[in-house]
Amino acid sequence: MHMELIGYLSAILIGLILGLLGGGGSILSIPILVYLFQMDAVMASAYSLFIVGVTSLVGAIPKYKEHLVSIRTGLLFGIPSIISIFVARNWIVPAIPEVVLAFDSFVLTKRILLLGLFAVLMILASYSMIRDKKEIQNDERQFRTFLVIVEGTLIGLLTGIVGAGGGFLIIPALVLLTGLPFKTAVGTSLFIIAINSLTGFLGDVLNYPMNWKFLITLTALAVIGVLVGNQFARKIPSTKLRKAFGWFILLMGVWILFKELH
Repeated sequence: MHMELIGYLSAILIGLILGLLGGGGSILSIPILVYLFQMDAVMASAYSLFIVGVTSLVGAIPKYKEHLVSIRTGLLFGIPSIISIFVARNWIVPAIPEVVLAFDSFVLTKRILLLGLFAVLMILASYSMIRDKKEIQNDERQFRTFLVIVEGTLIGLLTGIVGAGGGFLIIPALVLLTGLPFKTAVGTSLFIIAINSLTGFLGDVLNYPMNWKFLITLTALAVIGVLVGNQFARKIPSTKLRKAFGWFILLMGVWILFKELH
C-alpha cells in the first residue's frame, strides 16, 4: 500500500516532465508501473501509452494556442509512426514468446527483453541531454521530407515495442531535419507523442483487458502535472532541466538493467 501511494504521487511527475521538457513521460511511467504497482512489463507499456498519450495531448493544447505546434510537421512525422506503432503493438509484441532465448543458466524472458530495451533507450537519451550544454539550434536546413518520414517510422516501431513516447528522440529529429525552433519542436513533440501513444494503446485494447478506474486515476494525476509543468517551463531554463533529468534517467536506466539482469 505504501509503494502504491508513492506510485500515485509519482504519476504527477510524469506530467510535470512532459510539460517541462516535451518528452520523458514514459521514462518515468514504465518504472512506476512495473516497480511500484508490480505490473507485468507488457501491460505497463500499454498503460504507459495511454497515460503519456492523454497527458501529452493536454500539454500540447496550450502550446498550440501559443503557436508552438507545427501541425503539418506533426502529421508528416506522425502518420508513418501510427502505422508502425499499430503493427508493433497489435502483432509484434503479442508474438514475442515468454522465453526468447536460453543459454545454460541465463534465460532471456519477454520481460527482460522489453525492460532491457527500455533501459538502453533511457541511457542513450540521457547521453544527449547531459552532453549538450546548449539547446539544439536549427541551422535553417531545408525541410527533409523523406528523412522525417523514415525517422517517424523508426520511432513508431520503438514506441510500439517498448511503450515509450520517444520525445527525446523526436525533438532533436524535428530541429535537425525540419529547421523548427527548439520551443516549437517541444510543442510539436507533444502533439506527435499524443498521436503515437494513443494509436499504440488502441492496439492493446484489442488484446488485453484494462483496469480503467486505475488507468484514469493515474492519467488525471499526470494531467495535473503537465499543466503545472507548462507554467514552470516559461520560467526555468530548459538547459538546466535537461541536464539534471539526463543524470536522473541515466541512473534509473543503469538500475533497471542491473535489477533485471541480476
